[in-house]
Amino acid sequence: MKNIILLAIAAAIILIPQNAYAQESSASSASTKLPNAMQLGVDSRVKILTSFLKQYDSPLIPYAADFVQTADKYNLDWRLVAAISGVESTFGKQIPYNSYNAWGWGVYGDNVIRFKSWDDGIETVSQGLRERYIDQWGGNNIYEIGSMYASSPAWAGHVELWLGRIQEFALRNPQDALSISL
Repeated sequence: MKNIILLAIAAAIILIPQNAYAQESSASSASTKLPNAMQLGVDSRVKILTSFLKQYDSPLIPYAADFVQTADKYNLDWRLVAAISGVESTFGKQIPYNSYNAWGWGVYGDNVIRFKSWDDGIETVSQGLRERYIDQWGGNNIYEIGSMYASSPAWAGHVELWLGRIQEFALRNPQDALSISL
């Protein structure tokens, strides 16, 4: 019974809904965390995303922590940039040659933006989503962002599907959830 209660609490922590866009905060996230779970090496989001990406044999597996840290830095849903890579490139498996561009970022016909590394791509896309699509252009949700980001009207629905799949994976794999005791 104790294990069931602990599992229910862990699932509830993971299931707290997060929007697919960032919320403004008056305090810096860096100054409000004591100590940061990433510093302790126990952030369940990293464990979940790592395991999730392994299912797809993604070259982005080693960058799960970068997805989470960069999402926190730009106040984005930790699943968003990974979900976009799922839509645009099957999590980095189908990209323009030598581009590290798993997000379709600046890819129009023969025009291809190339990143110097996967972490450079994660940083650039995360920063661009926050600063341009959300702050400057006013995208308040994935559908508003999608109307500017992609030519396909189905894009936002596909991103939303991957956001949900990552969340469902977290629920089905409680061993990747953050332990209640450290």
